Amino acid sequence: MSINATLIVQMIVFAILVWFTMRFVWPPITAALDERAKKIADGLSAADKAKADLAAANQRVEQQLAAARGDAQKRLADAERLAQQMVEEAKGRASDEGAKIIAAAKAEAEQESVKAREALREQVAALAVKGAESILKREVNAGVHAELLTRLKTEL
Repeated sequence: MSINATLIVQMIVFAILVWFTMRFVWPPITAALDERAKKIADGLSAADKAKADLAAANQRVEQQLAAARGDAQKRLADAERLAQQMVEEAKGRASDEGAKIIAAAKAEAEQESVKAREALREQVAALAVKGAESILKREVNAGVHAELLTRLKTEL
C-alpha cells in the first residue's frame, strides 16, 4: 500500500477514535470532573458556612461571658453593699448601746452625788448641833434650836 492510502486509513481510524472518544469516553470523564468540581464547591461552601457558624458561636459565647461577668459584678456589688449596710447597722447598734451605757453611768453618778450631798449635809448638821450644844449648853430652848438647825440644813 502506498503512503497516501495508509495515511487516509490512519486518518479514518483517527476520526473513528475521536468520534468514539467524544461519544463514549469523554462524557463520563466530563461528568466525573463536573461532579468533582461540584463536590469541591460544596465543600468550600460548607467550610465557609462552618466558619460563619463558628464566628456566630464565638460571638454568642462572648455575649454570654459578658452577661455572666456583668451578673457577677452586680452580685459582688450587692454583696459589698449588703456588707456595708450590716456594718452601718452594727455601728448604729453599738452607738445606741454606748449612749445607753453612758446615760446609765451619768444617772448613777448623779445619784451617788445626791447621796454624798445628803450624807455631807447630815454630817454638817451633826457638827453644827455639837458645836451649838457646846456653845449653848446653858440655854435649854430646844424648839428654837431645832428650827435653826433645820434652816441651816436646808441652806447647805
